[in-house]
Amino acid sequence: MTQKERFKERGVEIKIMGALSLSSVFRWVQQLLLDPNYFWLLSLLVVFGDALLSELIIRFVPYTEIDWETYMIHIGLYRKGERNYAKITGPTGPLVYPAGHVYIHNALYELTNSGTNVALAQQIYALLYTLSVALSCAIYGKAKSIPNWLLLVLPLSKRLHSIFTLRLFNDCWSLVFVQSAVLAFQSGLDEVGTLLYSAALSVKMSALLYLPGLLVILVKRRGILFTCRKLVTMLAIQTFLAYPFIQEDLWAYINCAFDFGRVFLYKWTVNWRMVPEEIFLSPGWAKGLLIGHVTALLCFGLLRWCKPDGGTFRIIERALRRPGRPAGLAPITPDYVATVLFTSNLIGILFARSLHYQFYSWYAQQLPFLVWKTRYPYIVRFCLLLAVEYAWNVFPSTVLSSSVLLGSNAIIVLGLLLNA
Repeated sequence: MTQKERFKERGVEIKIMGALSLSSVFRWVQQLLLDPNYFWLLSLLVVFGDALLSELIIRFVPYTEIDWETYMIHIGLYRKGERNYAKITGPTGPLVYPAGHVYIHNALYELTNSGTNVALAQQIYALLYTLSVALSCAIYGKAKSIPNWLLLVLPLSKRLHSIFTLRLFNDCWSLVFVQSAVLAFQSGLDEVGTLLYSAALSVKMSALLYLPGLLVILVKRRGILFTCRKLVTMLAIQTFLAYPFIQEDLWAYINCAFDFGRVFLYKWTVNWRMVPEEIFLSPGWAKGLLIGHVTALLCFGLLRWCKPDGGTFRIIERALRRPGRPAGLAPITPDYVATVLFTSNLIGILFARSLHYQFYSWYAQQLPFLVWKTRYPYIVRFCLLLAVEYAWNVFPSTVLSSSVLLGSNAIIVLGLLLNA
């Protein structure tokens, strides 16, 4: 064989090896995106990739002061001995969050030199964000009903990164506690889940949006007596955490931390912008939204959540007849737990009179999961995710962006009700 022929043969071998190598890489990527056995590996890559992205955002995007300074001023008054919630105020208003918020931010006050070391605070929130992504991946993986590749959607929200690393909102702490609780309930650890859910509620009362779905799960899985005990436990935890403030002025604490009648300023709302301000602020509008909220929950209770067990009334009948035993018949799977809790939260968001920009954190990482629980064509599902993200990134909100948000949320809820 001549030298020319040997070079030619070697070139053919290299091409074959290259083709085989590309084929192997393609097959590995395909398995990573589609094979459930590779779900946790892709989760790990998503978490680390998003952690890196968060660091780049902190480095290259300026921090924006909104509520952090006020949080720290509130804590400064608390540390000076003030325990009357009505007297703890700051530049953007009074303290309107439960006691858990105070204790968390008291620790942050210590760590960040009275709140002046914002760079360190951003790093803490970056870690918190990374934890929230990891918990989302764990919830998705536990449910076993979501394709691997959908995890790639989680790091794509510009607004969510901003809420955590550039704004330092307290909603982030409530979210992580809720996610931990969802994972515990998926694992059947209802005692642990109750404690974690109570922790979320002690930071922000928005966690109450999950309560209707949680009650359905607990009654079906454990019975009405167990559920009532868990409700008492939640109340006891809130009372214990709030005791120093309750002792000082009970009604000041309740009216500030759990003010169900609080009306947010119309100019900051992302939701219902198409409604005239005088109607938006009226008590009648608030009652109408409450009726809509309750009606939607009843529809899901009657048509979806209790259907595998013979219907809502059969569950109620079994719960009352055998209060110490599970009222459901169908197994409470991790997928069912995540779907019911996330849907309960989304319904509350849909009928919230006002949504501020940080409230997007309440459900941003749940949307891919919920959208994939509908039977809409793939193109419609992606359009819904893009539409919601678009609406939350328009500042200030407009009639168009608010209508897009409301319509998208409503379409997702309807899809869950009719097509899930």
